[in-house]
Amino acid sequence: MNFEEIKRNGEDIDEELEAEESSNQSMQFELPEGTRLDIGVTEVVEGKSRSFVQNLIQDGNVLVNGSVKKANYKIRLGDQIQVMVPPPRELKVDAENIPLEIVYEDEDLLVVNKPQGMVVHPAPGAWTGTMVNALLYHCRSLSGINGVLRPGIVHRIDKDTSGLLVVAKSDLAHQGLAEQIKEHSMARQYLAIVHGVLFEPSGTVDAPIGRDHNDRKKMAVVFQNSKHAITHYDVLERFRDFTYVRARLETGRTHQIRVHMAYLKHPVLGDPLYGPKRNPFDLHGQMLHAKLLGFVHPRTGAYMEFSSQPPEAFRNVLDQIRKDDLE
Repeated sequence: MNFEEIKRNGEDIDEELEAEESSNQSMQFELPEGTRLDIGVTEVVEGKSRSFVQNLIQDGNVLVNGSVKKANYKIRLGDQIQVMVPPPRELKVDAENIPLEIVYEDEDLLVVNKPQGMVVHPAPGAWTGTMVNALLYHCRSLSGINGVLRPGIVHRIDKDTSGLLVVAKSDLAHQGLAEQIKEHSMARQYLAIVHGVLFEPSGTVDAPIGRDHNDRKKMAVVFQNSKHAITHYDVLERFRDFTYVRARLETGRTHQIRVHMAYLKHPVLGDPLYGPKRNPFDLHGQMLHAKLLGFVHPRTGAYMEFSSQPPEAFRNVLDQIRKDDLE
């Protein structure tokens, strides 16, 4: 039996998913022999991402012959699959009337120009005042794929990095945008001021990133328990003690540009985690700005591209460096 037959075989899967939300929605079906469990369930349960299904499996909401299996379990002939989709949990994050710079918005997504100093989503130590708190006040409805604390969040930038993010309002948008990030087809360019002088006009850092073995709060270039990471950069201006660069992400690892620049011995200016302790401009965060964001709209198929100028604090530091070089 193929996936299309499973969807048409009278199991009324869509009706099950649209049932009242007061109780678990349950469905039962078989999958082709040899199919990986998470992939097969994702094919059958329409409108849900593979990560959503993997969470269902991890939480014990997907059973094979009445037993919990791992996501990579290979289906055997005659296996009976039962899927229970729990009702959406009530969102516990408060909506807050915090100003947001909305660059673009439609029914599926919005693009936000995040200020430096704003945390993207609630987490220990920052339960309020985040971009998610502001988004909930602004649009009320966000994709629920990433859970209660990160609704609509497809990708993140660090608290002290400014610039553009795309946020999903619908699950369709979330799935489409996440797939583009996975395939490295989403355009993401950053501007940064780094310590020292980069003499080559451009370059590529191809170095895996994982947890720093000596400091678990930091990331580092490590070759065990790490993920593939690639950053491309171009020199825009050189100064006596600094370089102004444009960086393009091919992958999107935590702190990627900051880690890769530090790996080159040219850490981002003002970076409290990866830079030198000396802070010549009394900065309160790294001089790193997400300038350009480009993607294919998940519903229309049209390519969309947005850009934003660095914030005033970034521009003032750059002007001061230029001025100092003339003296």
